[in-house]
Amino acid sequence: MRRRTEISSGKPSSASREPSSESEIDRKDVGGAKARVNSPRRSPFVFLTLFALIMYSSWSVYQHQFQNLPAPFTAEKAGKRGFSEIEALKHVQALTDLGPHSVGSDALDLAFEYVLEAAKKIKEKAHWEVDVDVEAFHVRSGANQMAGGLFMGKTLLYSDLNHVVLRILPKFESEAAQNAILVSSHIDTVFSTGGAGDCSSCIAVMLELARGISQWAGFKHAVIFLFNTGEEEGLNGAHSFITQHPWNETIRMAIDLEAMGIGGKSGIFQAGPHPWAIENFASVAKYPSGQIIAQDFFSSGAIKSATDFQVYKEVAGLSGLDFAYTDNSAVYHTKNDKLELLKPGSLQHLGENMLSFLIHSAASPHLPKGNAMEQEENKGQNAAIFFDILGTYMVVFRQNFANMLYNSVIIQSLLIWITSLLMGGYPAAVSLALSCLSVILMWILALGFSVLVAFILPFVSSSPLPYVANPWLVVGLFAAPALLGALTGQHLGYLFLQTYLSTVYSKRKLLAPAIQADLIKLESERWIYKAGSVQWLILLVMGNYYKIGSSYLALVWLVPPTFAYGLLEATLSPARLPKPLKLATLLMGLAVPILISAGIFIQLAGTVIGTMVRFDRNPGSTPEWLGNVIIAAFIAAVICLTLVYLLSYVHLSGAKRSIVLATCLLFGLSFTAVFLGIVPPFTEDTARAVNVVHVVDTTGIFEGKQDISSYVSLFSTTPGKLNKEVEQIKEGLTCGRDKVVDFVAFSVKYGCWTYDDTEDGWSESDIPLLHVYRDVKKKARVTRVSVDTKGSIRWVLAVNTEEIEDFRFEDNSEELVQSGIKSSVDGWHIIQFSGGKHSPTIFNLTLIWKSEFTQSAHKVDGERGEQRPLLKLRTDWNRLTPKTEMVLEKLPSWCSLFGKSTSPHTLAFLTSLPVDF
Repeated sequence: MRRRTEISSGKPSSASREPSSESEIDRKDVGGAKARVNSPRRSPFVFLTLFALIMYSSWSVYQHQFQNLPAPFTAEKAGKRGFSEIEALKHVQALTDLGPHSVGSDALDLAFEYVLEAAKKIKEKAHWEVDVDVEAFHVRSGANQMAGGLFMGKTLLYSDLNHVVLRILPKFESEAAQNAILVSSHIDTVFSTGGAGDCSSCIAVMLELARGISQWAGFKHAVIFLFNTGEEEGLNGAHSFITQHPWNETIRMAIDLEAMGIGGKSGIFQAGPHPWAIENFASVAKYPSGQIIAQDFFSSGAIKSATDFQVYKEVAGLSGLDFAYTDNSAVYHTKNDKLELLKPGSLQHLGENMLSFLIHSAASPHLPKGNAMEQEENKGQNAAIFFDILGTYMVVFRQNFANMLYNSVIIQSLLIWITSLLMGGYPAAVSLALSCLSVILMWILALGFSVLVAFILPFVSSSPLPYVANPWLVVGLFAAPALLGALTGQHLGYLFLQTYLSTVYSKRKLLAPAIQADLIKLESERWIYKAGSVQWLILLVMGNYYKIGSSYLALVWLVPPTFAYGLLEATLSPARLPKPLKLATLLMGLAVPILISAGIFIQLAGTVIGTMVRFDRNPGSTPEWLGNVIIAAFIAAVICLTLVYLLSYVHLSGAKRSIVLATCLLFGLSFTAVFLGIVPPFTEDTARAVNVVHVVDTTGIFEGKQDISSYVSLFSTTPGKLNKEVEQIKEGLTCGRDKVVDFVAFSVKYGCWTYDDTEDGWSESDIPLLHVYRDVKKKARVTRVSVDTKGSIRWVLAVNTEEIEDFRFEDNSEELVQSGIKSSVDGWHIIQFSGGKHSPTIFNLTLIWKSEFTQSAHKVDGERGEQRPLLKLRTDWNRLTPKTEMVLEKLPSWCSLFGKSTSPHTLAFLTSLPVDF
């Protein structure tokens, strides 16, 4: 009688052992005196071909999902009711020709008039069965006191804003005016760009959508298009409309169009809280694009930004969709946000999707109602999870279904593992632990190798971020070391597992040593493969517990590989010897995960790389290597998560040496290119973000007399020294950390400055005043301060909340900020103001002090060792002084001015009021 050798083994898909193959294993004696096992080695050529195939497939998925754009339609091809990118591009051209059009500028007035005239033309040519209302809505003043996200510790004030509002509604539906869909975007730009992407492209799409929709009849609801101003200064346009316009109570759903780059596919990166909008969009969109992983990143605060959608959701309680362009994210708010970089088909893609969705929604018998924030509290059951497949089909399911699905998979996986371990006994448990150790070693070494490179780069490159203009460099700089580390770590675990299994087999003494060695290799390979499913099971459990929307990625990387293993490798027989894993198992197991997630990971990596241009929000406050570490860690994590199954196949092949040599060669070439400066870190089309500001500082007080300091400051939100830029500019600039510039909303801890020839272009009459005209010290000390910005309509005021309990703020005619609870950050509450040309410039501030005991604990600024002032004020002017103009003329072509709501314009005045005034 022949005796089969029992091998301990546990699997996530079956509690059984693997089948043997008579072509591979031939035993001819009793007790195992004679046995033969064919060599378990796998051809290195086969593995390398498989590796190349998977990489090519991943890139193809990315190209089709994110870069495959529809052909632009002409007006004739689109027809009266369709969408034409060619016509929309005319609007983009007209708006960008105006140059930067920030709030308060003459260019914004011209942009406003252009949009208003375009809206009036739409009204003139509308279908006879629809009414079109066009309104120029003026906002006198308002205050935005949202406390979430970037708005913590802030009050945003606005004045003299103008919006274009266009409403389309059916003539013969009496209730249509009371149920409206809002489509919104902003006309204004920051001062540093013409804003082809952000967001002239959005305005153009809205105008062309409004033209097409005005030719349709049969709607049941109104569609309101809001072309607002003030978004770039803190979402003021959306806030002023939703809180002050008489139509705000009629809106049932909000759609926001945004850009965090220029062109490509405009995808949904926020949806809900009510799932109606995303479910209906998925059912009708021609080219659906959207990923909930972007929403997870955005809501987590990892991306430091906000859109009008936050206002509509938090202030108005609306649900809806938030779209954004994210290609070329490095050009965001720089000179390179220009029409030439707008990819053909970008507007057509968004326009056709939106047209289908709006027509469907406006004709729907009902729209979602209810407060979005109440729904947000219950989103654990009602929220939608969404993702697109190749940009042609969108999957949407609700959280309650996800809970059932995830729980089912988790329970089944745990039951299978428990059964397998019980059958395999102690050896199976130890084998599982050692195979999991291989995964841990993968992570440690992959992260270690790539992060080590991240630390080294700032010392060998002219820029800590040498890959921004050429993102493909990260493949050699970070992905190659991460792959080498992952392979090394997994192979170490593989060797540990072999060592343990050798001990187990040696005790049985059933087969010849040579045969046992081959069987040990085969079983080790299988355990390493199965360990990959363990890490995804852990991520699925965590994601399900915390209700993370993108947990579906863990599901698709867990179930198909496990199913393929159970179908092709496992058997119900408890006495089968292992054999080499089939290539079909890997191909079947990875097909679905690659199809669903490969494009997402590549797109996300490109977006994160682009954001490094503006990574250092307080220039000089973060280590130069930190941005590299984030990129390196992200890439290493993706490699460990996605290549764990593939790498398990390499240990029985002769491809290990080829992979090591290839990764070292790729890293060496990339590192050499960076070290020698062959590949520039920035180019004219992908520029470094800098600011050039003429600063007039009056915060110093000596012997009762104001000391005026005038200088030009050069700093950058892109990590790295400015030595190369200063060498080209010259103009007496000195760089270092010796001079910390407090711009109230942020601080510059590393920058360059010059005092040479800085007395022209400004006058003392421009210096703002903080004047105490009343100070009453009774039970509660109350101080009244006059704030005179001397004509500036863009300023930032900080109130020291270590000394001040509460405050009120008013202009000459109304109270803008009432007394009440105010949030603070680092002991300051920021009041940020922007407005049109007719905005007030003189204000009254009433300060209510804390008790003396509370004040005494917070007298000194811990960072600078100086007494904190009571108030800090910065006023901005979009004006070029002779010295600033000279510096800008000599600014290298690889640099661009960068604007955001908190950054100063090219001329800024700083003043303060001390505590002991």
